[in-house]
Amino acid sequence: MGKMAVRDPYNPNHDPLLIVISGPSGVGKDSVVKCLMERGYPFHFVVTATSRAPRVGEVNGVDYFFVSETAFEQMIREDELLEHALVYGQHKGIPKQQVREALSSGKDVVMRLDVQGAATVKALVPDAVLIFLSPASEEELARRLSLRNTETEQQLRERLLLIRDEMARLREFDYVVVNADCKLDKAVDKVLAIIQSEHCRVYPRQVTL
Repeated sequence: MGKMAVRDPYNPNHDPLLIVISGPSGVGKDSVVKCLMERGYPFHFVVTATSRAPRVGEVNGVDYFFVSETAFEQMIREDELLEHALVYGQHKGIPKQQVREALSSGKDVVMRLDVQGAATVKALVPDAVLIFLSPASEEELARRLSLRNTETEQQLRERLLLIRDEMARLREFDYVVVNADCKLDKAVDKVLAIIQSEHCRVYPRQVTL
């Protein structure tokens, strides 16, 4: 086994991190990423491609890249995606080239992924930092999903069953942060603390793709 690289103490933030913000549907992944942006944290956000239609207020190229089923299937055939999955009947995936360009910028790279996608990225990039966002309780999460009013009762029940499976995969992650109702700032504080501590590691993570 080769020697691990030691961080340059005079330039401790030199090595960019690949950070995955994940967790079950409705836990607030979008809100955490948006708050990181609003606070001015210098990172490159990797936008996910999806075959679903945009929700009210979502902007193409900012929240997601909204593409047709046909276009998404073509990206799969041409191996243009770092990871992809069919989630709740909708395709989601990360374009490879976007990630490579982001890492070459020298900034930390942040991805917002479902639990299945996070596991795929960890297998491909073992030194990625995986942060699991958790609700304060299952009841709280069920209430958030119900208030979104984007699904039928049957779809909501199916989603909650899948969420229990997703919560059981917590051990696959590096960190867990509770994003409770009305306490978004506290959750973001913890995410930033995790990132800052990672930049202080004597042996930095080696991110290659």
